[in-house]
Amino acid sequence: MRIPLLAAIMLFVFSFIIDFYISLDLKSAGKKKLRKGYNVSALLCWIFLVVIMCMPKRAEDSNLLPVMWMLYTYLTIYAAKFFYVVCSLIGRLIGVFHKGKKRGYVCNWIGVCLGIVAFSVMWLGVGVTRKHIVVNRVDISSPSIPQPFNGYTIAQISDVHVGTWGNDTTFVSHLVDSVNALHPDLIVFTGDIVNRETKEIEPFLPVLSRLKAKDGVLSILGNHDYGDYMDWKHPGDRDANNRLLAKYQKGIGWCLMNNERRFIVKDNDSIMVLGVENWGDPPFPTYGDLEKALSSSQDSVYHQNDRYYKILLSHNPEHWNQYVSKKTNIALTLSGHTHAMQMMLDLGGWKWSPAKYRYEQWGGLYDRLNENGQPTQLYVNIGAGEVGMPARLLGAYPEITLFTLHHTSNRE
Repeated sequence: MRIPLLAAIMLFVFSFIIDFYISLDLKSAGKKKLRKGYNVSALLCWIFLVVIMCMPKRAEDSNLLPVMWMLYTYLTIYAAKFFYVVCSLIGRLIGVFHKGKKRGYVCNWIGVCLGIVAFSVMWLGVGVTRKHIVVNRVDISSPSIPQPFNGYTIAQISDVHVGTWGNDTTFVSHLVDSVNALHPDLIVFTGDIVNRETKEIEPFLPVLSRLKAKDGVLSILGNHDYGDYMDWKHPGDRDANNRLLAKYQKGIGWCLMNNERRFIVKDNDSIMVLGVENWGDPPFPTYGDLEKALSSSQDSVYHQNDRYYKILLSHNPEHWNQYVSKKTNIALTLSGHTHAMQMMLDLGGWKWSPAKYRYEQWGGLYDRLNENGQPTQLYVNIGAGEVGMPARLLGAYPEITLFTLHHTSNRE
C-alpha cells in the first residue's frame, strides 16, 4: 500500500476545506456550542490523519492492516461530510435566487441524510459486499476451439490479496468451496495472491490446497507478488521471499507459470495455455516475457501462424490492450489487476466504475481484431480480494468467472 506525497497533500487540503466550510456553516447558523464541539472533533480527525501518515507502510517489520483500517475509517467520515457540504452549497446557491432560510435548512438536512447513506454504504462494503461472492458465466465460441473441447470449463479467480484478511481464513475457504462446487475442468489464478510478502499466505495454504480440477490449477504472479511494496532489510530478502512463494504454490499443487506454456490434451487434440509474469505499465515493473512463453520465430512450431487455440494468463489487462491484441494470434487473454477499483455500478447491464478512467478494459469481456484481422478476446476478472481499502462498494462483488468453451464451424 503506497500513499504518494501528492495524494497525502491533496487529502490534507480536502479535509481542511471540508472542515473549514462546516465550521463556518455552523457559525452562520448561530450554533456556537455545536461549532465548538465540531472544531474539537475536526482537530482530533486531523491528528488521526497525521498518525496514519506517519505510520510505517513499507518497512519489513510493519503491519499494513492497521493503516488500511484507520485510513478507511477516516475516509468514511469525510465522505459523509463531503455530501453535507455539497448539499449545503446547493442550498446557498438556491438562496441567491430565492431568499429565505427555509430552503437552505432543507438542503442541509438532505446533506445530513445523504452523508449517513454514504457512510452506511461504505461500511456495508466492509461487512456485506466484500463477502458476497458472485459467479459470472461466460461462453467463449470459436472455430479454433477443437471439437473435443466443446463444453470445456475454466474457472478463473484473481487478486485474492489474502493479507487483507490477516489470519481469518473464512472468506477464502468460502471462495474455494464456491469454485470447487462448479466442478471446472481447469482452474486458473491470474495474480496477486498477497499484498506485500509471502508470509501472508501461510495461514491460507491448507485452504488453498483444496482447490481441485481435473486439469489442475494454473497460476501466474501479479504486481503485488514480487515484494516490490516492501523495503527489505537485506539485499537477498526479496529474492528469498519470491522463491518461497513459488515453493508454497508448488506445495499446494498449483502450477506457477513464469513465462511458460502448457498444452491441455483431450482426445488427441489440444489447446495451449500460456502464463506470463507481470507485465507492468508505470509505475509497475515489467517481468513478463511473452516471447519466452511463445516464440514468434517463423522457424518455431509455436510461431504466430500456428493452428493452436491459445489462452494467455496475464495479470495486467494493459498487456492485451497495448500488445497482445495487436501483435499475436492469442485468442483469449485472462487478466485481473483492476479490482474495478473496488467500486462498481451494474444497472441492467450498464456498468460503471472509476476504473474506466484508468484502464480502457477494466471488467468483463472485450473483443478486438488483431493486425491480421484475426479475432482476439480479453476477460478482466475484477478480483475476489481487496487492497488499499478493506471494502468493496455497491456492485463490485468478489468474482469467480466460469468460462465454457464452444467449438463452432467457420460457417456459423
